Amino acid sequence: MGTPPRTARYATAHALLAALALTGCSSSAPPAAEGSTSASTSPSASASSPAQVCTSLVSYWAKETLMGTKWSGLDWEQKGLSNEQYAIHEDAVAAGRAEETTHGRDKALELIDRFVARRCAEQNGATWSSENWRPPT
Repeated sequence: MGTPPRTARYATAHALLAALALTGCSSSAPPAAEGSTSASTSPSASASSPAQVCTSLVSYWAKETLMGTKWSGLDWEQKGLSNEQYAIHEDAVAAGRAEETTHGRDKALELIDRFVARRCAEQNGATWSSENWRPPT
């Protein structure tokens, strides 16, 4: 019956992004073994810092872009990036492409992880520049 309506494709993309975000933020510790003497049987939730969230998100999308995957063509807003995070993304992809031509894809992906972690830490998560963001009134 043809291609799905544009809104259906966007809804699917947004659902995928939400699932990715939730997966990255969930605690996935294995359940305690039967007869365990551990004081706590439930995994403890650990809060992620803005720099950790930035690193996870930007590194993921930069590697997807370098590999040219199906979803790598989404824009910065669809990827859930701020303007500052998108700038880090673009710099990381450029550095990754340069590394890939000289040392291969595996080294390029490693470089992206290090590059993004350093920049996100320097900018404390790089969350202060979304041009569409407005302070609450």
